[in-house]
Amino acid sequence: MAPPRLGAPDTRRRAALLAISSPLLILLALVALALRSGSARWEALPALLIGSGLLITSIVRRRRRRAEMLRSLRQAGRPGDQGPVQPPDRQGA
Repeated sequence: MAPPRLGAPDTRRRAALLAISSPLLILLALVALALRSGSARWEALPALLIGSGLLITSIVRRRRRRAEMLRSLRQAGRPGDQGPVQPPDRQGA
């Protein structure tokens, strides 16, 4: 069985589902907190903490990845580097 191609519909659907899962988990925990009373409210706390942790981890990971990408782009643009490839001049245009 061949691995799924990058950008295949299943991969995109899975990525979208994972992206929305932590906010939905937080929402579910908040609803559970609102509807329960007394010591039963403590049962919603793990879902709230896990959802918040996943969301914060995702944000931190995205920031680090973007900072690394910006750093590599800036480094590629320094003098002495090959830099981006320029398109050839068109003749007769």
